[in-house]
Amino acid sequence: SDGNDAVILKNKTDLKDIKGQNVNLVQFSVSHYLLARALDSVGMSEKDVSVINTSDADMASIASTKDVTSVVTWNPIVSEILNMPNTHNVFDSSKIPGEILDTMIVNTETLKENPDFGKALVGAWYEIMGLMQGDSANAKSIRTDMANAAETDLAGYDAQLAKTHMFYTPQSALELTKSKELFATMKHVAEFSFEHGLLGDGAPDAGVVGIQMPSGVYGDENNIKLRFDPTYMQMAADGTL
Repeated sequence: SDGNDAVILKNKTDLKDIKGQNVNLVQFSVSHYLLARALDSVGMSEKDVSVINTSDADMASIASTKDVTSVVTWNPIVSEILNMPNTHNVFDSSKIPGEILDTMIVNTETLKENPDFGKALVGAWYEIMGLMQGDSANAKSIRTDMANAAETDLAGYDAQLAKTHMFYTPQSALELTKSKELFATMKHVAEFSFEHGLLGDGAPDAGVVGIQMPSGVYGDENNIKLRFDPTYMQMAADGTL
């Protein structure tokens, strides 16, 4: 996400003005994570606000009411709310590049037993990435189908794509997967998860779960539950899928 997720205030233009406000968001979602990172960026924490768990389906409608003064949500809801009077984007995901990731996840044992499944998924992904790019009639037709599925139009979908850092090539995805920045992001995610009780009541610390990446393992090496596996992206980059 490169701007698709945002903290929005009414009648205020500075993130620091969020102090003391009720903040409507989907609890424990990427919106909640974005709020935590936003508050940290200005020396505040969740103790400085009150989080109100709100369904994403209700976000736009409640944002139009006078009692709601602060929301954190994602597109296309962000665009809808920012079209309302006196609403201001005071922090968005472009401020934390590479941290809100959309990933394709497969069970480790399933992948080991069915490597062709991994090849098929990754091959299909990059085939579509290639077809949807650009201004050709075919590319626009494909993006229009995607827009319809996302309940928006082509212009709305392209606006979302403009605020998404797309890894159109396996090379670009590999660069992120192998980076030290990914390690730092997973540390942030693990700490957020621990602080909000998402790792279980008995979790002693944020490192109770191991996360394996090409740059190393964050957390418990004997309890790895998430793996960033570059194998199939590398195959795609090498043309060996």
